[in-house]
Amino acid sequence: MKELLTQEKSIYIQIKEKIENDILRDIIMEEEKVPSTNELARIYTINPATAAKGINLLVDEGILYKKRGIGMFVTDGAKQMIVSKRKKAFYDTYIRSLLQEAEGLGITKREVIAMIEEGHEGGK
Repeated sequence: MKELLTQEKSIYIQIKEKIENDILRDIIMEEEKVPSTNELARIYTINPATAAKGINLLVDEGILYKKRGIGMFVTDGAKQMIVSKRKKAFYDTYIRSLLQEAEGLGITKREVIAMIEEGHEGGK
C-alpha cells in the first residue's frame, strides 16, 4: 500500500486513486475493509482530514461504504464501477481528441484503426 505520493495531483486525489488501483489489482477485495483515515495519515504522513477527503470521494461514487463503528468497506461491484469509469475517462481523454485530430487531417476512423493495428505512422 505504501507508495510515495507526488506533487502532480492533490494528495486526496492520489489517495482515492491509490485505493482504486488496489481494488483493480485485487490487493483490496470487494467487501474488504480499507485502511482507516488515521492509518492512511500515518502511512503517508498526511493530515487525517486529507485522507478522509479522498475516502469520501470514493463513498460519494459508491466505491466504498461505511459500516458504522467498524470502518469503510469496498462495495460489491466496485471493481467493475472503477473499470467502467476509467474506460469512459480514457475515451474522453484520448480517443475523442484522437478522432478530432484525425478528422482535421482527413484521416478516416478506418485508417486510424489500421494505423493502430499496424503500429506505424500513416503515409510512410
